[in-house]
Amino acid sequence: MSTQTPPLAPSQAAPQAAPLRVALVGNPNCGKTALFNQLTGSRQKVANYAGVTVERKAGRLLTPAGRKVTVLDLPGTYSLAATSPDEAVTRDVCRGVYKGEPAPDLLISVVAATNLRLHLRFMLELRQLGRPMLVVLNMVDAIRKQGLDIDVPRLQAELGVPVVTAVGVKRGGAANLLAALDTPIPPAPTPLPAGTDLHHEVRRIMALCVARTSERRQALEEKLDRWVLHPVWGMCILFVLLFIMFQAVFSWAQPFMDFLEEAMKQLGDFVGTLLPSGALQSLIVDGVIAGAGTVIVFLPQILILFLWILALEESGYLPRAAFMLDKLMASAGLSGRSFIPLLSSFACAVPGIMSTRTIQNPRDRMVTILIAPLMTCSARLPVYALLIGAFIPARRIGGIFNLQGLVLFALYGLAILSALLVARVMKRRDVEEHPLLLELPNYRLPGLQSLAIELWQRARIFLSRVGSIIVTLSVIMWALSSFPAPPAGATGPAIDYSLAGRIGHIMLPLFLPLGFNWQICVALIPGLAAREVAVSALATVYSVGASEADAASQLTPLLANQWSLATALSLLAWYVYAPQCFSTLAVIRRETGSWRFVAISAGYLFGLAYGVAFLTYHITRLITG
Repeated sequence: MSTQTPPLAPSQAAPQAAPLRVALVGNPNCGKTALFNQLTGSRQKVANYAGVTVERKAGRLLTPAGRKVTVLDLPGTYSLAATSPDEAVTRDVCRGVYKGEPAPDLLISVVAATNLRLHLRFMLELRQLGRPMLVVLNMVDAIRKQGLDIDVPRLQAELGVPVVTAVGVKRGGAANLLAALDTPIPPAPTPLPAGTDLHHEVRRIMALCVARTSERRQALEEKLDRWVLHPVWGMCILFVLLFIMFQAVFSWAQPFMDFLEEAMKQLGDFVGTLLPSGALQSLIVDGVIAGAGTVIVFLPQILILFLWILALEESGYLPRAAFMLDKLMASAGLSGRSFIPLLSSFACAVPGIMSTRTIQNPRDRMVTILIAPLMTCSARLPVYALLIGAFIPARRIGGIFNLQGLVLFALYGLAILSALLVARVMKRRDVEEHPLLLELPNYRLPGLQSLAIELWQRARIFLSRVGSIIVTLSVIMWALSSFPAPPAGATGPAIDYSLAGRIGHIMLPLFLPLGFNWQICVALIPGLAAREVAVSALATVYSVGASEADAASQLTPLLANQWSLATALSLLAWYVYAPQCFSTLAVIRRETGSWRFVAISAGYLFGLAYGVAFLTYHITRLITG
């Protein structure tokens, strides 16, 4: 395939060119985000568009000629006829009418060479806007495997806009695009005549610009799909992948967790030697460092979970998993389209709920939103890891499987099964079928650079939570646990006289049937703001009056000695269903526009958590005596 793409008009890179603002736009699975990561690297900012929960990703780059470029990665869409909030954002930004968002100087339409017929149609819709455009023909390395050749100069002439080639997942694969950004902005293309059949126009362009060069060999994708999409073997492959993923969360992360735990311990010891004994030392060491340390130590597990989800997404496997699970989801009254939002909720329910905007059926979307908090988000991992590490032996089963990993897998499985049952109950009166239509992208090896950037973004978001929400709540917990001081002559533990102790004892009658003590009751309160804070809250409560300042390293043996197995399993069961954090409730309110759904979500989750924890506690007591 020729990659020489002569410009429509001769031009040369302009020295000291004015800063440029461009928007990457295209269909889902066109490789747009991989290009964005390659162009901007770590110079990205992720936020939300004003007034909506649609994610806004913007980055900066400097071209070879020194031109400053701001790049906006718009949500993927198949049409400008918007049917969801994210598609509406893409449409309005491309038109230059989105309030608070400057109009882009140049639209960069990313088109997958491997699915030209589908992606060109959307490109022609963009062309009708009459704005300056540049087309990036992405994934050109894969087109030859299909026995095809694309005449790029002819394609450029037919489209009436500059066309450059790219391989978004390879280092240097965006060189042609970078060079094009150093040229003057191309003139706006002439829109097609009104009433033009875009499907017919795509077929005409394809006939002129795409030629078969060899007999099409059976692609690797087809061979893989025979197994991946098989009704039996495909489900086995999916189960094995998920099983390995949860095993890896424990097995791979342990060395890094040990390193972070030792680092935080040494930091606490060092700071403790610099400060005089008293309230200030306790605040910094027991409140800030111990509070942050008990959560930071679980960062490797959270990143490994994100790594698996991102790798499966970039490889092209997730849409196939959604297709495989369509029948299973149908048993719960949903379609396979709910799978990807639910899988995203394993990382965090907030983006999972936001991604339900791609579900067109309103009732399916609402049910998916309501069951998304049942997916075991990464914020639960610190609680799971603490309790499993304290009460489940770290031994091998069959010489292969980690028992702790098996328990973690069982907790995830319980959450998934519960979500399907809840969805079935919510959809029991809905007998309408919703056929699943999905584009299955080509299999791709995930780009290491793209994975690294995405993981860094997640790590930065998590650490910002540690530095703001978690440390703040840890300090509040330290204050509640430290004041007021015990009266003169008091013989009991100091925390019994504190505000935290009093709050815990007030809550105790409600949670005593679950086997919870008052310390657990105290930890449940900050856990409503962020679930992982429950760990640092327990560390703060149990560290007060202890002889060791390093609460994090003392917490596991303390729990193992002071709690029964029934209490630990009851708390694990509670956190499978625990009412979600405030940020999840807020995004449910924003996505549904109703406090009613917020109340339904919080109410049924509290009921499930209480009921299952109650049964778990009493059944475990019967078994263990």
